[in-house]
Formats: sequence, C-alpha cells, structure tokens
Amino acid sequence: MTDTSEFEAFMRRHQDMVFSIAVRLLAREADAADVSQEVFLRAHAHFAELRDNERAPGWLKTVTRNLCLNHLERYRARWRFFSELDNADTGEQFSASLPAPAADSTAHDDSERRAVLERALQRLPAHQRVPLVLYHFEELSYEDIAQQLRVSLGKVKTDIHRGRDSLRRALQLSVEGELTARHDTLPTQALPNHAPGN
Repeated sequence: MTDTSEFEAFMRRHQDMVFSIAVRLLAREADAADVSQEVFLRAHAHFAELRDNERAPGWLKTVTRNLCLNHLERYRARWRFFSELDNADTGEQFSASLPAPAADSTAHDDSERRAVLERALQRLPAHQRVPLVLYHFEELSYEDIAQQLRVSLGKVKTDIHRGRDSLRRALQLSVEGELTARHDTLPTQALPNHAPGN
C-alpha cells in the first residue's frame, strides 16, 4: 500500500514541471490541470517503481507529453496544417531569435521574460506551438516529433520555422507594447534613448 504522505511529497516535488509541460502543449490551464491530474493518477498506480527512481522525472515528462498529444488529437477537430513545403530549417539558435532586452533591465528580469514567452507560446496555433515546445522545451529531435505527431519530417521543420517566426513577432510586439505603456506612465528621462534591439 502506498504511503499517502510520501506520494504527496512526490507530487509536490514534480507538479510544477508536469503542469508547465501540459500548459505549454495545450495552451489552456483547465486542460493542463486535467492532464496533470491524470498524470499523477498514473504515477500513483506505479508509485512502487517510481518512489526511489531517479528516472521518475523522465517518466512523468513522457506520460505528460503523451497525454497532451492524445488530448489534442481526441478533443480538437483535425489540425489544419499548412501545405507541406520543402524549406529546410535555418539552423538559427532559438535564443538568438528572441528580442533583446530593453536598456532598463529591471523591467525584463528572467521571470518576467519567461512569463512573456509563456503567454506568447499560448497564443500560437497548435500546429506551430506543439512541435516548437517538443523541440525547444522537451528536446525531442525533428524525427521523434514527426513520429509522435504522425506527420512528415518536412512538415515538422516547416511548422517549427513558422512557429519561431510567429513567436519572434509576438515577443517583439510584447516588448514594444511594454515600452509604450512605460512611456505613458514614466517620466521621459526614465526611458532608454534608443529603441530595443532587433
């Protein structure tokens, strides 16, 4: 029989990771909460194997990812993918595609930048968001993503490339919007003398 307090400690230790993966893939907190609950129900059933296993986080990530992909497939109309193009990925580092922080770095500390990124990710259409999250956050290869989503390798590369472009534009608009809002509320001398980097 599973020790309840031990499982609760296990769940508290891993719940943020599980929920973060789910909300990135599903873009809806309510759906992410449902999937997270299902993940921990399954973890409870396998707790004897997971309790002292250093691979437990990997197991939780895999189960979360699979349940999210099943959820997307089951509850959404079939994704309307862009027609497949033969464009190869540019190979550009993802971090290099993000807008540069404003000169006033206090407005863009790490947690704020992460929150802006998460909001921008949630606004992407699923056919761009899901492969982008699987590649950059879950570190799956293009081939693994194609297999998981049952689409071609070219489709994965195209959707990731377009997702990066959409995300870059959304982040740039977000940064510019914050600068505009600050300009309306702060004295002129508090603003940087130049536009944020491109």
